[in-house]
Amino acid sequence: MFTEFFYLLRAYKLKISMNEWMTLVSALDKGLAGSLTGFYELCHTVLLKTEADFDKFDQAFMEYFRGVSTPADLPDAFWDWLEKDPRERELSDRKMLDEYLLELEELQKRFRERIEEQKERHDGGNYWIGTGGTSTMGHGGYHARGIRTGGEGRHRNAVQVAGERKFKDFRQDSIIDLRQFQMAFRKLRQYSSRLDGLKSELDIDETVEQTGDNAGRLTLVWKKPRRNTVKLLVLFDSDGSMLPYSRLCNRLFQAVSKSGHFKDLKVYYFHNCIYEHLYTTPYCRRNEWIDTEWTLKNLNGEYRLILVGDGAMAPSELLKRGGSAYIGLYNEIPGIDWLNRFRKTYEKSIWLNPLRSAEWEYAYGSYTLKIIKEIFPMYELTIDGLEAGIKRLLAGR
Repeated sequence: MFTEFFYLLRAYKLKISMNEWMTLVSALDKGLAGSLTGFYELCHTVLLKTEADFDKFDQAFMEYFRGVSTPADLPDAFWDWLEKDPRERELSDRKMLDEYLLELEELQKRFRERIEEQKERHDGGNYWIGTGGTSTMGHGGYHARGIRTGGEGRHRNAVQVAGERKFKDFRQDSIIDLRQFQMAFRKLRQYSSRLDGLKSELDIDETVEQTGDNAGRLTLVWKKPRRNTVKLLVLFDSDGSMLPYSRLCNRLFQAVSKSGHFKDLKVYYFHNCIYEHLYTTPYCRRNEWIDTEWTLKNLNGEYRLILVGDGAMAPSELLKRGGSAYIGLYNEIPGIDWLNRFRKTYEKSIWLNPLRSAEWEYAYGSYTLKIIKEIFPMYELTIDGLEAGIKRLLAGR
């Protein structure tokens, strides 16, 4: 049973024993899967030993079951409601009326409950299986994480069985790791200046050159030690649409913290856009903050500024007074004004975006992203993007 799938998994270098495979077959015979999603979860439970294998399995699963992408137990009447004259709404604000994040198990439970309860077609709502709404199930709507039933997914981070490759950052062969981030930040050493005093640090390049000029006879060349003079301010967008990138941002944070190349390092957080407060933890909790005005006055233009975020938000969050997504926190100054003040204060500043640049024009939030891109030089949050951004910070030195 599924013999070809077994060999495909082996082709993806997944170490699956015959005993494990027969355990899976036995579980299928007992009806423990029930659906394609159930089969996917059963495979995770029985076959995979470490999260490092999850992404390889997802790729094999997509290849083998390509084209099977919708729940099998949805009654025919629902397909008529969903596919006939679907009503897609334009996004004016992102009000997610269901909980923003739900575990897949809870989503499936709610999905089954809706099937039992729903008796007619629904459009534009936040509860039923319908079209164009903010419910966690249906299609053509604007809930960032949910179960797509029919139609084409309009947001690339909807919860789907394997297509999202949610575990690619867990791969041991991931091309973006802490060491690479640290190496990229070493370029900031060019900001450093030489200390007055004795030459006590070995100049390797000059030593090699002088030794070569001296017919291979070792000639040691010493230089004055380097002093770190760069001051760095890093602001992370946290929570919301940035949740899928939390692991990547954590790597960047660790690289910055461990680099040791800075005279001073300050790290703060914001949610979607900067307003009157910057948070001191990524949880962005009330009263765990400092005044943004204090930051601008006390961390002067000597600091280099790196902002990290996807730039995705409702236009009102960026452009209007009172646009803050947090209830009870009314911003007197529009977010765009704060961003412009930061750009004016910190001449050397860049914005790192976890989205690939090819997606910037059509991803959710492309309107606000475009505006932000006109304020700050924007680069991908990749090794190449980070190195290009650091070169921008070094420009004119």
